[in-house]
Amino acid sequence: MEMLAGSLGFLTGYIVPFLLVLTLIVFVHEMGHYLAGRWSGIGITAFSVGFGPELLGFTDRHGTRWKLSAIPLGGYVKFLGDDDPASIPDYKSVAGLPEEVRKRTFLGAALWKRAVTVAAGPIANFVLAIAIFAVMFAIYGRQVADPVVAEVRPDSAAAEAGVQPGDLLVALDGMPVTTFDDVRRYVSVRPELKITVTVRRAGADLDLPMVPKRTEITDQFGNKVELGLIGIVTNQEAGNFRIVEYGPIEAVGQGVVQSWHIVTGTFDYISNLLTGRMKADQLGGPIRVAQASGQMATLGVAALLQLAAVLSVSIGLLNLMPVPVLDGGHLMFYAVEAVRGRPVGPGAQEIAFRIGMALVLMLMVFATWNDISMLLG
Repeated sequence: MEMLAGSLGFLTGYIVPFLLVLTLIVFVHEMGHYLAGRWSGIGITAFSVGFGPELLGFTDRHGTRWKLSAIPLGGYVKFLGDDDPASIPDYKSVAGLPEEVRKRTFLGAALWKRAVTVAAGPIANFVLAIAIFAVMFAIYGRQVADPVVAEVRPDSAAAEAGVQPGDLLVALDGMPVTTFDDVRRYVSVRPELKITVTVRRAGADLDLPMVPKRTEITDQFGNKVELGLIGIVTNQEAGNFRIVEYGPIEAVGQGVVQSWHIVTGTFDYISNLLTGRMKADQLGGPIRVAQASGQMATLGVAALLQLAAVLSVSIGLLNLMPVPVLDGGHLMFYAVEAVRGRPVGPGAQEIAFRIGMALVLMLMVFATWNDISMLLG
């Protein structure tokens, strides 16, 4: 009985929130492809949330089969003339079609229409994230604190550089900062990298060079995370914590800014991996995403939606990587086609797609292995 209760708890606490978040992101991504394809006049034969055998579905008046499939770890839009759900073109079957039908295939569409249709998926992910953040900012506002130092940790990078309580941080590497979050965000992705912190003390600005220390911290759920810290703390008295409220237009602007922070943070993390300043064991796969979904669900719907926004940006960015099989790989081929004046040959495309699929599978295996290692401690 206890085992059954535990299984139900795991299902409702982790799997259900994970599937809800993933389904939302996948649906919006594929809807971007679908709407752009329809607008471009390209025939669409299937819209699927999930892979594998169809669980339920229907066919609309345009001949598109809408379906929910058995493996809920992705989805696809299959265009007329595609060989498979990965949008690999079937050159032989398309060549044998009547001209009027061939024009409605993905392969027969103009280059710019194909590019717009492919790019629309990741763009839809960014739009989803901006919309979620905008709604959150419009409803709840945003808590901010001034970048004023209340305490300097002993033996920290800030202490060694001469930062003092009462200092106002005004710039990092010459870039102005206005909130304590600006400081935290900038420093956290620069462990073991020299930065210059400009502080204002007694009306004078001082440039203090320091190196954030790579530090492992434990979040409120017990997860261990590595980031850069300089060892400063603020509080209510020094930082003047407050809620900033936004109108609809301002909220959308803040949604764009928040999404951009995720993009830049992702590239900073990749840079840290390549230079060895951070370990690759923080790369997460589906198990870790499921765990994060369950943890955020305990904080409420708003927290779970914000996780969906973060993941939506990440998935949109991942799909734009120039790897065959991903949307970015297709766009890379279209760029080559635009320069050459003719498409990349079918044989070369097939080889590239196979290599791309192998790379994606290797990344998934590595991320899943990291997830398992995390669970095993």
